[in-house]
Amino acid sequence: MQKLLVTGASGFLGWHLCQLARSEWEVVGTYDRQQIEISGVEIQQLDLTDRDRVAQEIDRIAPDAIVHTAAASSPNFCQSHPAQSYQINVLAADRLAQICASAQIPFVFTSTDLVFDGTQPPYLETAPVSPINTYGEQKVAAERAIRLAYPQASICRMPLMFGMAPPTANSFIQPWLKALRSQASLQLFTDEFRTPVSALTAAQGLLMAINIPGILNLGGRERVSRYEFGRLLAEVFEFDLSLLSPISQQDLPMAAPRAADVSLDSTKAISLGYNIPTLRQELITISAQIGK
Repeated sequence: MQKLLVTGASGFLGWHLCQLARSEWEVVGTYDRQQIEISGVEIQQLDLTDRDRVAQEIDRIAPDAIVHTAAASSPNFCQSHPAQSYQINVLAADRLAQICASAQIPFVFTSTDLVFDGTQPPYLETAPVSPINTYGEQKVAAERAIRLAYPQASICRMPLMFGMAPPTANSFIQPWLKALRSQASLQLFTDEFRTPVSALTAAQGLLMAINIPGILNLGGRERVSRYEFGRLLAEVFEFDLSLLSPISQQDLPMAAPRAADVSLDSTKAISLGYNIPTLRQELITISAQIGK
């Protein structure tokens, strides 16, 4: 088997990627502070902001490809801690791209749909970037640095993702499920639209992207608001729909500005074999795994 290095193995997307890739790759996963064990995966602690140790460890591991999922991915955190998040979101990504360029091995970087301002959806890979918060700005800076360091790198723009939760991370649906199970009211935006996919579907796209240089959107087929997604989740998990309260973005101010509609057009990925189940199918699968 070839060896795949996955950064951020303790994170939501990285954990799912390790689970999926281990059947076809010898997988090595890294974490920073959240220690984790994944059956069939070698796990290493690695601070990706430590340039010298990163170079030494990658030289020791000698991977055949790297998928970089590690990030400070909370827009509110990045907005409040721009210098700290820049270290991992931009500098670490740039350094990994340089290492992969030198070794001439595939490098896959996970970017975000938040590189767009939400005014001209749906967004193709060729659309001009226009971030409105620090997290989006950092991902744009990382994309540019990576393309400069390694033009053959793969840059995957990821949508809102959901799914089973590893021991060390959550997706956005875990607090929703917790609230609904306790019969608590859940306030959800009617004016924020995304093209969500499950983390498992996204991980399949990332493995496909290893052999596809350039920018690739890995969004879903369905454009939904958070409120619409919440209603679908409540239907599948058989919760009381009256627990859902529609609100507007302006009703809940947050540190990071939120774009209205960053829906991705993933026609290119679909034409290359990206298989996207419906949101209902994805949620039915998850409900069968975790119970209602």
